[in-house]
Amino acid sequence: MRQELKLAAHYIRKYLWMYILGILSLLAVDVVLVIIPRLTGDITDGLTQGILDMSGVWHIALRILAFGGIVTLGRFGWRFFLFGSSRLIERDLRNQMFSHLETLSQHYFNEHKTGDLMAHFTNDLQAVRQLLGMTIITTFDASVMLILVLTNMIRYVSPRLTIVAVLPMIAIIFGDIFFGKAMHKRFLARQEAFSLLTDHVQETVSGIRVIKAFVQERKQLRAFAKVNAHTREKNMSVVRLVALVIPLLDLVIGISILLTLLYGGRLAIEGQITLGQFVAFNTYVDMLVWPMIAVGECISSISQGMASLKRICQILKEKPEIVDESDGFPRHLKGKITFSDLSFTYPGTQHPALSHISLTVQSGETLAIIGRTGSGKTTVANLLERLYDTERPEMIQIDDIPLRLIPLDVLHEDLAYVPQDNFLFSDTVERNIAFGCPDATAASIEQAAKDACVHDNIIDFPNGYETLLGERGVTISGGQKQRTSIARALLRDAPVLIMDDALSAVDTDTEEQILTNLSRLRAGKTTVLIAHRISTIQHADHILVLEDGAMAEYGTHRELMDAHGIYRAIWEKQQLEKQLHEEGGAIS
Repeated sequence: MRQELKLAAHYIRKYLWMYILGILSLLAVDVVLVIIPRLTGDITDGLTQGILDMSGVWHIALRILAFGGIVTLGRFGWRFFLFGSSRLIERDLRNQMFSHLETLSQHYFNEHKTGDLMAHFTNDLQAVRQLLGMTIITTFDASVMLILVLTNMIRYVSPRLTIVAVLPMIAIIFGDIFFGKAMHKRFLARQEAFSLLTDHVQETVSGIRVIKAFVQERKQLRAFAKVNAHTREKNMSVVRLVALVIPLLDLVIGISILLTLLYGGRLAIEGQITLGQFVAFNTYVDMLVWPMIAVGECISSISQGMASLKRICQILKEKPEIVDESDGFPRHLKGKITFSDLSFTYPGTQHPALSHISLTVQSGETLAIIGRTGSGKTTVANLLERLYDTERPEMIQIDDIPLRLIPLDVLHEDLAYVPQDNFLFSDTVERNIAFGCPDATAASIEQAAKDACVHDNIIDFPNGYETLLGERGVTISGGQKQRTSIARALLRDAPVLIMDDALSAVDTDTEEQILTNLSRLRAGKTTVLIAHRISTIQHADHILVLEDGAMAEYGTHRELMDAHGIYRAIWEKQQLEKQLHEEGGAIS
């Protein structure tokens, strides 16, 4: 719990002045509220004893009215400062979490679902806001009111009557220990259930087209109903505990009020306390109801808030696996790539994804990688992007410098990437293309789109480059998404360009045009082409054929064709498929 308290204390210190002003306002309200019952008691005694006239009544009434004004201003003050500070902390903590998530490595996101992370940004932060806002208010207010009320009950009325009234409430202290621990466990389980529910909804919405295509709506509904029922049960476990706590508090308070009426009434009848004191004392007992109820609310809020703070701290204490190991490096890359006995195994697996690959690509040359599905092609791209680190730094070098010694900002600034999964944001086409170059001009964006052979499609959209795309680019075709991603990478004009199967969704004519444009635009710059079709890579300076993660063949197109190995077998198969397709088209 030390880490959670340390994080909370950090943000409280940041807005300490707001907390101080809010607490002072709350203190003023509590002091005034405790004075008012004594004034009503004075009026009662004055009237019953015949020592107070209307002038005196008006004088006390005006004092009560003035105190009412102070209470109004004070309540505005503590709400503004204490609720305001908790909202500011929620904002800052959300920014800190988001910023920290951006530093974490790919491996972390492979192991943590999107829905679970979303739950941290919603329910957990709300619980923390409640902890650092309303819970602090409730705890302070209840404590101060308890002290002030008890002090006035003892000094103004009767110590013996105070003991009788408060004695049953001591049971609440013992209940705090049990209910606090139970609430913490149940709320933590509730938050985890909410994470599962959020993740299920997010995954279902993202895959809705697949669900509909395979007519799995009923199956998904049953799965959702099961997750939803689990979430409901965890919520109900919290509700049941709260439903038990509140009536028990009411029972204790009821017993206290009953004893006050019986014993206090007897003292008033016997003349040991005045009628005004008896009236004031009953008002004080009513005022004790709020601190006693607040105890239960504080138990619940503190338990929930600390459980959520623990979940947030678990994110913040995660350390990125990929970090800068040096900062003394030139600010730009030239593009020479060297693999020295490159081998790599993904975390948590036994079978190596790449084994003993060695080659050199000079700056300005093109390296093509081809192979069957699962042969390790995308792994090469992931390692060049440094989404994962190799076992030894020297296995991958750029410009003869180990990749791990190149600062991440330099690497990512000088390396453009077209991933296999063409992710587009729910934004305009123009902003998607300019994502890596936010200061790009409209003319340069349009030229990048032309080079990627997507400009003609874009101008046919309802609003051209201002057309808003759906989530993940769902409103456009696969080929358009792919070419938009290519345009985004071309606009960067980086020294190194990696294209991971980036032409798989385009026809051969469009592919040929894009490759022609690439040859012109990438002159003097290094390009890594990963593909399944030989037509995409046949003009590359170097062609690497991967087989089960190993370097099966390596050379130029002509050299590999003459070798009569895997590469030639792939070429002959693709030629046959092309011939059959053309013959089929001619027959139809």
